[in-house]
Amino acid sequence: MIRKIIQINEEKCNGCGLCASACHEGAIGMVDGKAKLLRDDYCDGLGDCLPACPTGAITFIEREAAAYDAEAVRKNMESKTAASAAPNSDQSRISNWPVQIKLAPVTAPYFENASLLVAADCTAYAYACFHEEFIKGRITLVGCPKLDGVNYSEKLTAIIRQNEIRDVTIVRMEVPCCGGLENAVKNALHDSEKLIPSQVVTISIDGKILDR
Repeated sequence: MIRKIIQINEEKCNGCGLCASACHEGAIGMVDGKAKLLRDDYCDGLGDCLPACPTGAITFIEREAAAYDAEAVRKNMESKTAASAAPNSDQSRISNWPVQIKLAPVTAPYFENASLLVAADCTAYAYACFHEEFIKGRITLVGCPKLDGVNYSEKLTAIIRQNEIRDVTIVRMEVPCCGGLENAVKNALHDSEKLIPSQVVTISIDGKILDR
């Protein structure tokens, strides 16, 4: 049948994966770093993915395509839900890219209404369950003020001020140099003039949570 369906321009796709997250039917997946329409019959043609794409890589076209199959979509999503409920320590929870504070854009669709994680570089290596406990469900920014030799306050202030951030979690190591990261985030929260809930979690050098 001829019907309206999405088309993805791979040259414009930057591999951010936001369209795949926005697609409630599981029609879009990431293949070799690019978004791809996996099955025609999973695409309902409503276009929830279009506004999520930051590069305009997704458009509507009319072409020969299998009819939308709501029952197949339901079964597919149920199987994905069951799989995600099972423990899987190998699964990455990163939902944005880049993650380095220096490289991150000031505004991006994934920042809107986001729970923000600002973490010291070393924390993900020190704490074994970092992805499941801290990255999952959050937008991640990482940095090391000692290695980068910069004060992140200005960049973080701009991100918090120009986006609707829901809350901020700071994860740092117990070492003194991580105080620079914690202070940068706290200064950014103050300078943004927004009342945003925040918490600080400290990881010991032997990989234990000291306080939160």
